[in-house]
Amino acid sequence: MPTISLCMIVKNEEEVLARCLSSAQGLWDELIIIDTGSADRTKEIAAQFTPHVYDFAWVDHFAAARNFAFSKGTCDYLMWLDADDIILPDDHAVFLQLKQSLNPSVDTVMMKYNIAFDEQGNPTFSYYRERIMRRDPRATWQGAVHEVITPFGQILHSPIAITHRRKEKADSDRNLRLFENLLERGVELNPRETFYYARELFYHARYNDAVQAFTQFLVEGKGWLENNIDACRVMAQCLAALGKADQARLALLRSFEYDSPRAEVCCELGEHHFARGEYEPAIQWYKIALQCPRHDASGAFVQEECYGYLPHLQLCVCYDRLGQHDIAEAHNEQAGKLRPQSPAYLYNKKYFNEKKH
Repeated sequence: MPTISLCMIVKNEEEVLARCLSSAQGLWDELIIIDTGSADRTKEIAAQFTPHVYDFAWVDHFAAARNFAFSKGTCDYLMWLDADDIILPDDHAVFLQLKQSLNPSVDTVMMKYNIAFDEQGNPTFSYYRERIMRRDPRATWQGAVHEVITPFGQILHSPIAITHRRKEKADSDRNLRLFENLLERGVELNPRETFYYARELFYHARYNDAVQAFTQFLVEGKGWLENNIDACRVMAQCLAALGKADQARLALLRSFEYDSPRAEVCCELGEHHFARGEYEPAIQWYKIALQCPRHDASGAFVQEECYGYLPHLQLCVCYDRLGQHDIAEAHNEQAGKLRPQSPAYLYNKKYFNEKKH
């Protein structure tokens, strides 16, 4: 059975570190904790789980810190978690099975990363990340912000999920600050960094700057396919926020130049028409969304509600506005099968019951 070094970087994580490590206990053979300057009890908590706790002077570069952590691992494979991640019991059990049966020819294990959830705790936003890598020179982190290891060798996509559950608000300005520090120093961002810089600008409501950065990213034509599609989608949100609805629609349609339609894009095109009271074209886009295959294994950002729940819910509203109440109710029931505790579904259900009396 292969051995695994869990290598983590932490700073001021006393509220969540023990939760993370307890959830993953029994999965690692070696635990490496790299502290980048905590002023709380983080190192004390880490020492309760492992003797391998090291200091690393923070240099505004996440890849540098993660590479230092990986350099301390001595097992067959290297794994990473963030302190506000957890491994749920069901995933823990499957993880143990994977470890026991892992083919030694596998170099990279991709796992789902669930980072947003509905009212029942089911994931609504997820994507695959490189989670376990053979201890090998190719297992090298790159990027000061939104760091990544390019998956290498034989790659296994596992259904195991890592669940991201932060207890308190993170430093929302950190990533943008790091990007802008790089730019101030004259560092030229690579295509992936430009994409994520544009997203950070969007998160900070700097919509004109974000549009400019997304446009630069797409014009250069060196981006990864899924990032190209997502750039069109988020740029459309920026343009819509700037009151440029027609340009936003064109940005969404531009995503079709890269690959077949994604449900996320189709739902936003549906919303574009819905907001104008154009229910027939909105219906067509929501129906297309229902037919779109998911692309989880590609590493795309997947908004799971766009692949069933949201299109059905919006079709319910559209058909109701057109006076086709039976069809509307049928779509609401389909939405309810996917999210039975959804407040929107329950509200609509009550609405249709009252219309019958």
